[in-house]
Amino acid sequence: MKNCERAWRSSSKANPWAAAFAAILIWIMAPLSSAAAYTPLRMRPIVNAASPQGFTPTFSAEKGKFRIRVNGQDTGSEEFEISKNGENWVARGNSEIRGAQGTARVTGALTLRADGTPVRYEWSTQGPKKASAAIVFDGARATSDLRMQGAKDYTQQFTFPSSHVAILDNNLYDQYIVLARLYDQKAGGTQRFSVLVPQELTPGTVTVESLGAQDVNGKNLRELRVQTPDNEIDLYLDGAELVRIVAPAANAEITRE
Repeated sequence: MKNCERAWRSSSKANPWAAAFAAILIWIMAPLSSAAAYTPLRMRPIVNAASPQGFTPTFSAEKGKFRIRVNGQDTGSEEFEISKNGENWVARGNSEIRGAQGTARVTGALTLRADGTPVRYEWSTQGPKKASAAIVFDGARATSDLRMQGAKDYTQQFTFPSSHVAILDNNLYDQYIVLARLYDQKAGGTQRFSVLVPQELTPGTVTVESLGAQDVNGKNLRELRVQTPDNEIDLYLDGAELVRIVAPAANAEITRE
């Protein structure tokens, strides 16, 4: 465990957001990362936060591309596709992130049941650091098998409050499409989701709140705010389509082409 942790975090400082952007290796959408990567987050109490359990999301097939910009500069892109596979849905993403150390490629494939609960997630990275993992979900439990360059294979198990777990992995923004679908718009209010950031082996919780309709460059978009105690991500949707993601603290913007 210690060897794995040292190898995995050797290129990061205590604050993963700061380290990521200083190196321009843009781990910008790991909103749950903390100084203790393997410790569940300490969440501040959320007043009137409801669990989304019991809500059945509506998924639909779609594909597209996100453009990633940090500090006003193009730093990468992600091509994604969400499609049906039998009774399940699969969200696939393929990102390229350009940085001072070269180009990093990240792929992810998330299999979901129709009710939004995850079945399996696989990811891999190629670039300055190479790693891959498969995570299998069994109800409220998950087992991750990690393979990483220069370190021994590592297996870790996670237990969540329920089987409704959102995946929000580094540099794979199609997973925010899934999160937006998991939010019960009819119920509204602040809704709490158990989440896992697989590349950081970090479980935790986020809240999602609807801020209603917003005028964005002359377009009427629906805004969802995703929060942890120290991070905030704004999602903008045109109907059911996620068209813009903003991380103000990182001065990052992801837009749909």
